Amino acid sequence: MDWGFVGAAVPDLLSGLRYTLLATALGYVLALVLGLAVVIVRRGAPRVVATPVFWVMEFIRSTPLLVQLFFVFYVLPSAGVSLSPLTAGIIALGVHYAAYTAEVYRSGLDGVPTGQWEAARALSLPGGRTWGAVVLPQAVRRVIPALGNYLIAMFKDTPLLFAITVPELLFEANRLGGENFKYLETISAVGVLFIAVSVLSAAGIRLLERRYAAV
Repeated sequence: MDWGFVGAAVPDLLSGLRYTLLATALGYVLALVLGLAVVIVRRGAPRVVATPVFWVMEFIRSTPLLVQLFFVFYVLPSAGVSLSPLTAGIIALGVHYAAYTAEVYRSGLDGVPTGQWEAARALSLPGGRTWGAVVLPQAVRRVIPALGNYLIAMFKDTPLLFAITVPELLFEANRLGGENFKYLETISAVGVLFIAVSVLSAAGIRLLERRYAAV
């Protein structure tokens, strides 16, 4: 192990880590928002709308993320939709994980007592206030651990962005390893950085669980 080379490679690896964290953060926000929209549509929209949404989410869950990345980055341009590698990666990550966060939200909504819905209707609360002030605060508290697990899972899936040329952590490690024939050092450093970020993320999620999650 050439520790001197590892030290020299750190700036480039951290640059790659910056893209990894950015893709994770923006993709996760997209997954949370889109997943919530999906579950609300499935519960409240007419069947003619809810059923196609359900099958689209099933299709996304049943196909690999890598295939979806290739579709967004390489296939959509033939339809006139050209995206930068990072943007394509964020969209693919967000849409893919929205299919899972939607199910997490659904389980949380199923755990809200029926009496809460009935009380909101009895008080003649509008739909938006029923969801925003009564139902969602209770549902989200129940699913914080599961949502946190998907954050870490998404972070660990970001090396797949290598396939669409996003200069994320693994991309930089592979580039440096190829240029200097020192893959042991660069790939080992990648593993350490992934472990460090994952452990810190898990600790933050546990703090949120203790403070906000419902038992």
